[in-house]
Amino acid sequence: MGEAEKGTRGRRERCRLHGIGFCTGVVLMLAGVVLWGGFNTVLEATNSLAFCLGCHEMRDNIYPEYQRSRHFRNPSGVRATCPDCHVPRAWGPMVLRKIQASAELFHKLTGSIDTPEKFEARRLILARKVWQAMQATDSRECRNCHDAEAMALVDQRRVARQRHEQARR
Repeated sequence: MGEAEKGTRGRRERCRLHGIGFCTGVVLMLAGVVLWGGFNTVLEATNSLAFCLGCHEMRDNIYPEYQRSRHFRNPSGVRATCPDCHVPRAWGPMVLRKIQASAELFHKLTGSIDTPEKFEARRLILARKVWQAMQATDSRECRNCHDAEAMALVDQRRVARQRHEQARR
């Protein structure tokens, strides 16, 4: 085999390897785009009242109470749903909250809150977790909708008025 033939074969081999590398890169990039899009679609799909109510523990225990709250029905007609209060809007904190929520599936699977009685027995523990999270973020999710400066404090109950006065300082 002559030197010219070896050189041609070497160039063909390099071109073939470059082509395979390029195609692999394109396929990986497209797969990444599809996976990223799917991940964000799942994040959005799990940020809805319908998703939250898909769990009978929420539908049977929390939803009736929520329907009587000012977050559900109020003079302004603005409705806050589960993710408005319980899921951060910023992407990083939202993903972190979703990871934390996946741990809550344990209680769904083990049935630790699957009856009204079991739910009530754990209600204070669950509420304290939410309150601690709110305190840790300085009520970040509340402030997405509420502005302490715009509140009519005289129309509020005493405890709410005191807390909101503190928030203004």
